[in-house]
Amino acid sequence: MAVAILIVLLVFALLLAAKTVRIIPQARAGIVERLGRYQRTLQPGLRITVPFIDRLLPLLDLREQVVSFPPNAVITEDNVSVGIDTVLYFQITDPKAATYEVANPMQAIEQLTVTTLRNVIGGLTLEQTLTSRDEINGQLRTVLDEATGKWGIRVGRVELKAIDPPGTIQEAMEKQMRAERDRRAAILNAEGVKQSQILTAQGEKESAVLKAEGAKQSAILRAEGEAKAINTVFEAIHEGRPDQELLSYQYLQMLPELAKGEANKVFVIPSEFTKALSGIGGVLDKARQDDPPAPRA
Repeated sequence: MAVAILIVLLVFALLLAAKTVRIIPQARAGIVERLGRYQRTLQPGLRITVPFIDRLLPLLDLREQVVSFPPNAVITEDNVSVGIDTVLYFQITDPKAATYEVANPMQAIEQLTVTTLRNVIGGLTLEQTLTSRDEINGQLRTVLDEATGKWGIRVGRVELKAIDPPGTIQEAMEKQMRAERDRRAAILNAEGVKQSQILTAQGEKESAVLKAEGAKQSAILRAEGEAKAINTVFEAIHEGRPDQELLSYQYLQMLPELAKGEANKVFVIPSEFTKALSGIGGVLDKARQDDPPAPRA
C-alpha cells in the first residue's frame, strides 16, 4: 500500500513539474491564460507557470511562413476568366493579436487575398494582367498588409505564381505570337537586304570616286612631267643657242619618223624641207671654202 501511494505521489510530482516548468524553443511564443483570461506571452527559454491555474496555448511560430493558395477564377475588365495561383509570405509579429483578433488567420488571409485579387484584376484587361505582375503584387501586398496589421501578422510578399487564361485564348495568343514573329523576321530580312544593297552601292560609288581620283592624279602628274620635260628641253636649247644649220639637220632626221605610221600611204614633203636642204648645202659649201683641197702630187 505504501509503495502504491509513493508511486502516485511520484507521478503527481512529475505532472506538477511538467505543468510548472515550460521550455519555449527559439522563434516560438506561448500565450498563457490564467483562469480563462490572457495573462502573458512566454518568450523563448525556461519559463515557470502556475499549474492547474495557468493554461499554455499551442505555441506560435514567429518565423516567416509561406502559404500557397489554390487557383481562383478571376474575371478581367474585358470579360475573360483566368485562373490565378497566389503565394503569400507572412510573419507573426504580435502573438497576442494573432491569437485573439482573428479566429482562423490562414482562412482569413486566403479570403482577403481572393477578394482583393478580384478587385485588382477586374480593373485590368487580359493583356495588362499578363504584363503587370509587379504592379498587381504591389497592390495586393499593400491591401493585405494594411488589413492583417491589426491581426498581428505582417505580409512580406505576395506573388502571382501562375496566370492561366482559357484554352481558346491561349491558342489565339499563340497564333498572334507566331504571326508577330513571322512579321518581325520578314522585316529583319528586308532590312538586311536593304542594308546590303546600300552598302554595295556605297562601295561601288567610293570605288568609282577613287578610280576617278586616281586617273585625275595620274593625268596631272603625267602632264606635269611632260611640261617639265618640255621646259627642260626648251631651256637646254635656249642655253645651247643652236644655229639654223643644226635645226635643219634635226628636222631632216625627224622626217623618217613621221613616215613610219601604217596610215601614212602618201608622204608629202613640206616646204620647210627645201629650206632645210638649202641650209645644209650652204653648210657644205662653207666647209669646202674653209678646207681647201690638198695639192696634187
